[in-house]
Amino acid sequence: MRPLRIAAHAELVSLIIMLANLATAHLGPISSLMGPTHGCAYLFVVGATWCLRQATNATKAIAVIPGVGGLLALRRLSRAGTALPRPGHPERATQP
Repeated sequence: MRPLRIAAHAELVSLIIMLANLATAHLGPISSLMGPTHGCAYLFVVGATWCLRQATNATKAIAVIPGVGGLLALRRLSRAGTALPRPGHPERATQP
């Protein structure tokens, strides 16, 4: 789950940087770096989510949303109790 979490955050951050660059200076090197970074992170998020056995069809469909799909998929997985607890955080109490 940790690689999926890292890729989901990288996907969102790279999209924000690309949109900020587009709205401001539109520097070519930033676009050249962030475009492939965002694309690779997006593909990794989709592929990793689709490979998870515990991911439902709805979770897989949500992962396809560019930018925030990975974070939304992680949220659905953690609510279903399938995600491992984050390091340094106490485990959630199980609900009845």
